[in-house]
Amino acid sequence: METNTINFVLQGRGGVGKSFSAALLAQYLMYRGVPVSCYDTDPVNDTFRQYEVFAAQRINILGSDNNINARAFDDLVASLLAESKIAVIDNGASTFVPMMAYLVENHVIEMLHDAGRRVLLHSVLTGGQALDDTRSGLKSLLETHDAPVVVWINEYFGPVQKDGVEFTESQLYERYQDRIRGVIRISRGNADTFGKDLELMLEKKLTFAEAIASERFGIMPRHRLKMIRDDIFQQLETSGI
Repeated sequence: METNTINFVLQGRGGVGKSFSAALLAQYLMYRGVPVSCYDTDPVNDTFRQYEVFAAQRINILGSDNNINARAFDDLVASLLAESKIAVIDNGASTFVPMMAYLVENHVIEMLHDAGRRVLLHSVLTGGQALDDTRSGLKSLLETHDAPVVVWINEYFGPVQKDGVEFTESQLYERYQDRIRGVIRISRGNADTFGKDLELMLEKKLTFAEAIASERFGIMPRHRLKMIRDDIFQQLETSGI
């Protein structure tokens, strides 16, 4: 990944693994020894900021009336322009629409490009009941912006298929294939082993490195977590993003 890249993680449906995807991306960059700045704009569930190792800066976008103040996004843009490190921004589900509108109305992506910053948009697709909502969020992202998009396929809630069709075989993928820079698949594996290990790690807000080094996890759980990490990191390495 180019050292001037700004990564926006955007999805309008909550509880689908958006913050986890942001955390995976940040961990991958740190694993490679790349300096990274992290930001959390979620006013309700600041999950990304709860990972101590990321030292994520919280962007407070709630006004005095507890309504979203889109003007507060100005502080985020100012921070992005003031530095040159790779940035990872985890945007909350409740601020998906305001953030999308802000990016468009203020020509933020074009502004960042003019300042020499490369922009990547990330979105999550998940199986189960949230499939249609996450597809809608991804479709909106692709239709609204011209920046390249990375799609994270989260299989934790089940196969990510619409009428038995995988995303990479769908009309949505075919229509925007030239814009989709990468597809990263998060496989759940066996729910009683791989799935449980991952669930416990997420509950404790630990990174893979922290969990693998922790005595709170047994030998086999640490081994399985390393397998999950290596699979995702290899996908990121070969995706060319």
